[in-house]
Formats: sequence, structure tokens, C-alpha cells
Amino acid sequence: MSLPRRLLAEGLGTMLLLATVIGSGIMAERLAGGNDAVALLGNTLATVCGLYVLIEVFGPISGAHFNPAVSAVMAWRGHLARTALPAYVLAQLIGAALGAWLAQAMFELPFPQWSAKPRGGHGQWLAEFVATAGLVLTILRAPPERASVLVAAWIGAAYWFTASTSFANPAAAFGRMGSDSFAGISPGSVPAFVVAQLAGAAAGAALHQALGASARETPR
Repeated sequence: MSLPRRLLAEGLGTMLLLATVIGSGIMAERLAGGNDAVALLGNTLATVCGLYVLIEVFGPISGAHFNPAVSAVMAWRGHLARTALPAYVLAQLIGAALGAWLAQAMFELPFPQWSAKPRGGHGQWLAEFVATAGLVLTILRAPPERASVLVAAWIGAAYWFTASTSFANPAAAFGRMGSDSFAGISPGSVPAFVVAQLAGAAAGAALHQALGASARETPR
């Protein structure tokens, strides 16, 4: 597949992912009547379903990374040309910004509407490390025919067992700072989240290496 088509798939997929995450967060917050648990449940269900569909649709074209940390790991492992990595990351960041704009526009909210929702502290940084490490480990070890289900399931679970509600994606953090909504993150909180995510991605790749060949890599 040509690089321009792969970049289009990454940008479009990331845009739709961020529109799903932010849009469902806005809708959930409006309908939940102040019940954060109900809002998080609605946000989770929409994200899990949307992510599964997007991986199925765009995976055959670009690999459906939608995530600079995942793309960096794939480039390091030789599954993505290192020369293509900057373009992948740029497409993902542009897609994330467009997705945030789209979600805000659908609910007639301004963009950017910088989030005033701080997210930080050792617990949330550790949560982002764990969520991203688990995501990368799942991607690298999942059988190809079940990857979309397993990745979506991990993200759905991590929404609930991590203190940060599992961003696990620098592009997601970048886009979500432009929405002062349930899914938002203040711009000042983003750098530490990104550092934790990149460290988690490296840890996930290292764990995969330590565990040996996965089902997809083992000769049959």
C-alpha cells in the first residue's frame, strides 16, 4: 500500500477515534445527570465499539496504529519503515486535532476549548505507563485474527482499572486537551502523560521480547 494512502488511513482513523472518545464523553456527561460512573460507562462502551470498527476498517491499509507510541514501537521492530515514522506521527496528530474539532462542532461547542481538567500525580502517571505497556503487549502478542477484539477489550478494561482512564496514546492526549469536557485533559498535564506513555510503550515492547515468540510469530 502506498504511503499517502496509509497516511490518509492513519489520519482519518485517528480523527474518528478522537471524535468517538470526545463526542461520547460530551454526550455521556449531558445524559448522566452528574453520575460520573454512568458517564464513564457510556464513554467506555462507545470507545470500545468504535475502536474495534476502526481497527477492522483501517488495519489492512495502515496497520491502524492511531497512536505515535505504537508507531514508534512498530518502527523500532521493523514493521514500519523508520523513514515513514515522522509522517505517521504527523498524520495522527493532525487527525487527533480534527477529531476533537469534529466532536466539538457536532455539539456546537467552540474549538479549541482548552480543557481545565487537570490529570496528574504519580498514580495517574503510573496508570498511563501500565495502560500503554499493556496496549503494546496486546498488539504484539495478539493473533492477527483477534487483534481488533483484544485491543478494544484491553482499552475498555483499562478505562476502569486505571486511575487515568487509560489514554495510552500521545495523539489522544494532544487532541483531548482541546475539549473542556468529560474526556478532556488540561494542556499542562499532557507532557507528563506523554512521557509515561512512551515509557510504557518501551516497557511493553521489552516484555514482549522477554516472553519470546508470540502465536503470530511461532512457526506451525
